[in-house]
Amino acid sequence: MSKKIYKYVGPDVLEKAFTQDGICRFKCSYPQDFNDPYELFLTIDFNQKPEILAFYAETVGSMPQKATTCFSKLPNVIPMWAHYGHNHCGLVIEIDEEKIQERFPEVSFGDVDYQDEPHDYIIEHLYRAFGTKKLRHTYILWQAVMSGAYYTKSACWSYEQERRLVLPSKYIDDNSGLMLFSIPYDCVTAIISGTKATIDNRSIAKQITNACACSGYQMVIGRSSTEPYFIDESGTTYIFDQGSISAAPHSCPVCKEPIATEMKKCGWCSIEDFHRENAAGSNPMRVISNAGLLDNYLAGMREIDKGRSKL
Repeated sequence: MSKKIYKYVGPDVLEKAFTQDGICRFKCSYPQDFNDPYELFLTIDFNQKPEILAFYAETVGSMPQKATTCFSKLPNVIPMWAHYGHNHCGLVIEIDEEKIQERFPEVSFGDVDYQDEPHDYIIEHLYRAFGTKKLRHTYILWQAVMSGAYYTKSACWSYEQERRLVLPSKYIDDNSGLMLFSIPYDCVTAIISGTKATIDNRSIAKQITNACACSGYQMVIGRSSTEPYFIDESGTTYIFDQGSISAAPHSCPVCKEPIATEMKKCGWCSIEDFHRENAAGSNPMRVISNAGLLDNYLAGMREIDKGRSKL
């Protein structure tokens, strides 16, 4: 099974990404322009003696800025939908990573490590290079620093589950100051519309899925689980499982939410009128509300809670 990665985009970005027939384009940036002010920072512990820091600065120098674009390993990260998917109004583009690697062999993919301290092995390389002054050890240090810088971020960003793509300049097109990386349509394997995507944006997504001959899904927030799921045009339910979007083993025939195999319907869709009548008859709040006493009761309870908070 080929490896899939996911690009979260706002609703205005989708059409821009597919303006050229047969091509999907992603915006790239230099790390200095990312929203994390500590990009490229986690290389070594900089609390070192001045001679060590001077050697580091001399051999490594300032961190080179390489064109980079970022993906997620997951299509169902709620904070990512909120931030990069414009509060669930946007979309996610599913990409076949292996096809990109085949067509652009000099690109570098890597998972981002999330930690608040640099990797220990890099400082070991630094002290070895400092001690031996050998060219080979200095080169190994430089490579380790580059990898640590581009593929390490603070733990507070871990929700992104980022997989980063670093590209040589020959793969970058300049479009009015924007750095764009273009891939053929067959690298695009699915388009996922957000739960709040408008009808117009869903229609655009549908046109693109037809052009790319890829899958199309609508993400859904269910009522029984905090795990979102996906519905395709035919109404089939899908889940993200073991690195890919696949058909749910069993789903509610009414709302389509994934459910356990032994269930006929989800709990919510199983509620019938007699359940509602029984619940209403046993609800003490409804009883005192019908008697016109609910407001006074709630006011009295609030006063009691205030008294408890002062203890």
